[in-house]
Amino acid sequence: MAIITRSRGVLNSSLSVKTSTAGIVKRTKSSVARASISKKLIATEGPSVRRRAKSLKVSYSQDAPAPPAATNTSLGSLIASEAHNSAPISTTSDVLKEGIAHLLKVEPKLALLIEKYECTPFSEEGLAEVVAPFNNLVSGIISQQVSSAAAKSIKAKFVDLFSEEIAKEGLSFPTPDMILKCEDTKLRSAGLSGRKVEYVHSLAEHFQNGELSVEVLANSSNEDVVKRLVQVRGLGVWSAEMFLMFGLKRTDVFSLGDLGIQRGQAVIAGRDVNKLKSAKGKWKYMSEADMIKNSEPFKPYRSLYMWYLWKASDVSVESFKDESAAKKAVKASRGKKKAVEAEE
Repeated sequence: MAIITRSRGVLNSSLSVKTSTAGIVKRTKSSVARASISKKLIATEGPSVRRRAKSLKVSYSQDAPAPPAATNTSLGSLIASEAHNSAPISTTSDVLKEGIAHLLKVEPKLALLIEKYECTPFSEEGLAEVVAPFNNLVSGIISQQVSSAAAKSIKAKFVDLFSEEIAKEGLSFPTPDMILKCEDTKLRSAGLSGRKVEYVHSLAEHFQNGELSVEVLANSSNEDVVKRLVQVRGLGVWSAEMFLMFGLKRTDVFSLGDLGIQRGQAVIAGRDVNKLKSAKGKWKYMSEADMIKNSEPFKPYRSLYMWYLWKASDVSVESFKDESAAKKAVKASRGKKKAVEAEE
């Protein structure tokens, strides 16, 4: 049994997780004073379908990874040799309630959005989603610069290329080794461009040689995850930040390079978003210095803040100028919170 202790700022949560290479996950949620995630990795051994479990105890903080000495067994080598497509990680907690309370305390205007939209990535259901780093990152590469419908179609064809192999191994997604052994022409037949074939190969190589693994990503700070992922061809800072937020469910991610985030902050600040400001050849709604300054008070829930900024980017500036509407939204939000607490 592998025990992972994870800090989520002011909130702690617990989850017992059983995962297999086939992506089967059983979850039980509880809320405790100290955060802990229990994970049992079950690897399939050969055609006899014998299973064995290996244990690992890892302790880490979201932004302050524990030293290597915390590792008793090599989870990375176990995954690389037996669970090639990275055993899924699954996390769940009630961070949304605490996060929303913090957001409203810092900026009451957000109530207009919070009342209308639930931050699904950090809802109980969203946080309970299975996360398989390799699968997730390959899917991200496939989705680059194509529509959602096209990405879904290409991914389905891509996975189908390995249908016999993954069925034989009891998997749901091709492993790095499978991809590296596949001919480029075959990969391109699924709809991948030549450049994306190179990107997927680069990612597979990083997972195969152990530079990236569940263990590495789980024990790395946000900054280190970004540094590692940008070494992969086709993955930039923005892609790494999105993986931190939507893949690893880190609660304190903030992307300075996202135009939607810039626009959202400008809308809430009451700026004229119909006019872009030119800065050294780059068009921006707001300077990076202002973005950082505005985001600081929202720590350690900047991921939630960022999600609502995307929603704000589609809202008119005038909506946030009506203070009475904001106060009503805050009151309604607090009323719902009390009702939920009463039910619990």
